[in-house]
Amino acid sequence: MTIIVSHPSREKIDWWIEQLQALLPTWTIRPIHEPGDPAAVTYAVVWKPATGAFLPFPHLKAIVSLGAGIDHVLADAELPRQVPIIRTVGTDLTQRMREYVALHVLRHHRDMPTIAANQREKRWAQLVVPPATDRTVGVMGLGNLGGTAAATLATLGFETLGWSRTKREIAGVTTFSGEDEFPAFIERCEILVCLLPLTEATTGILNATLFDRLPEGASLINAGRGPHLVEDDLLAALESGRLGHATLDVFDIEPLPADHPFWTHPGVTVTPHIASLIDAPTGSRIVAANIERFEREGSVPDLADAGRGY
Repeated sequence: MTIIVSHPSREKIDWWIEQLQALLPTWTIRPIHEPGDPAAVTYAVVWKPATGAFLPFPHLKAIVSLGAGIDHVLADAELPRQVPIIRTVGTDLTQRMREYVALHVLRHHRDMPTIAANQREKRWAQLVVPPATDRTVGVMGLGNLGGTAAATLATLGFETLGWSRTKREIAGVTTFSGEDEFPAFIERCEILVCLLPLTEATTGILNATLFDRLPEGASLINAGRGPHLVEDDLLAALESGRLGHATLDVFDIEPLPADHPFWTHPGVTVTPHIASLIDAPTGSRIVAANIERFEREGSVPDLADAGRGY
């Protein structure tokens, strides 16, 4: 039985193989470019696999995404649709996301970008902001990551709203669902956090129409996926003052090109896709446990729904 590992970085392929082999000593674990006997490959552990990457492996039982999202797997036009896809989620990854969201919501709430700019200019200006109880924060996407992030914001005292495709109930969070309830949600969000899965329906959802519905000067945090955002619409909204600031962790092209205007725009904070960054020591334990359980039972709780896209 062979597990193959695919990642854009050869160095990270080696890293994952080393960690997984220690946890699954009875398995053969190989890089996708040196799979050995293709007929022996039963699992593929992947991040952003190439188109047609899975076609040589006729006995593939499951594809394991090295992340909570599966959009990078579904992007393969030649993906064998009958093969189940397993998401990689866990308490460590959820904790990292709740830390990131809390950090940047508080940063926007306390207007730290302005304070940082004042420091550079040696300007002493004591900014007055409302308490968190008078600030409304909205979270788009209430899955494992989004639901926990929203609950965390509520415990910090923010008036917290959440929106998802289907109705969710979260203590301390006022939740909305579906297209009909979206306007009532978005029109109240002074700070908007996007943690949606990337699907055909959510691609480009962060656009001029949405920005015009937000309160004047609202802030945006996108830690979902780069294609959620229409970049030119964001730049226009920042220039007009419709939005006050944006923190972006994900981008259409990664790494973000050196000449991209986001790097130097005073209204944009760039972080390099680190909000809930999965690492091999943490992630390999989750991946190994999921493979062992799938091998025993033929399913796992983190099985994705390819039809929905998450």
